[in-house]
Formats: sequence, structure tokens, C-alpha cells
Amino acid sequence: MPKFLIQAAYTPEGTQGLLKEGASGRRAAVEQVVAGLGGTVEAMYFAFGEDDFVGILDFPDHVSMAAVSLGVKASGALRTRATPLLTVDEIDAAARRQVSFRPPGA
Repeated sequence: MPKFLIQAAYTPEGTQGLLKEGASGRRAAVEQVVAGLGGTVEAMYFAFGEDDFVGILDFPDHVSMAAVSLGVKASGALRTRATPLLTVDEIDAAARRQVSFRPPGA
């Protein structure tokens, strides 16, 4: 199952919502939307600095992650980044594949 690192920053409106319902309310909302698309929440943390939220989510496919990303971004409550995470075995498999690449100007 594809795994994603999620980094998010609340907008002022999103922060107001967080203050109103608390971190546990947001966790429940995240778990509900992820489970609704067949995924799971592996880890979820709140932070301060550039990102307010960091999570690791598993989804059955990339389209499910894209659907969540679009819905969250359309709400205007968060600015998010989703980074696909690869296992050691996946990178080993990629390293064994032959790639024919010519750099620009070569």
C-alpha cells in the first residue's frame, strides 16, 4: 500500500477551527477521511514552525491520496505537501533497472 508523508500548515481560518475542536477532533477527522478511502493513519503529529501538522498515511493507491489532497486544499484551511515514501526494497529494485539517459547538451 503506498505510503505518504504529509506536511501541512494551517491558514488563519484553519487554526481557528483547530482551536475550536482541538487536536483530538482533527485526528478523528483525518482518520475518518483516510479510512473512507481505504487507508490508514500510521502516525500523526502537530508541530510549530513552518509546518503545523506532519503525518504518515497509507492509501490503497495514488488516486486516493490525490483525491484527499484536492479536497483538503479546496477547503482553504490548510496548505499541504504530500511526498510519496518508498521502501528500501523499492529503491533497490529501482537501482537495478537500466535507464538510458542523455543529459542536456551531451
